[in-house]
Amino acid sequence: MDNSQLLNEIRETNLTYLLLAQRMIKDDKVAALFRLGIAKDAAELIESLTPAQMLKIAAGNMLLCRFRFDNRVLGDMLCGYVKDKIMASSHAAVLMAGEKAEPIAA
Repeated sequence: MDNSQLLNEIRETNLTYLLLAQRMIKDDKVAALFRLGIAKDAAELIESLTPAQMLKIAAGNMLLCRFRFDNRVLGDMLCGYVKDKIMASSHAAVLMAGEKAEPIAA
């Protein structure tokens, strides 16, 4: 994959994420905050974006979304590499819910 193709993939991913996040926030803000793992001020910013603003933000060369699990244990729970998959999935959701929401960079 060459650099221009990689940048196109990042832009497409960013735009898809912003569109999905905005729809989730407009439908149910509380659930969106939980599922997206973002702070209220970030949600309000995303909710207020116009399509042109979303295109401009998405055009950057860095991913806007990130994985919410930063350790092997949580990753294994989400992938189901344990005996009780239902409990592991629930436990992973509880652990992620306990993490702080990502602040908006000033």
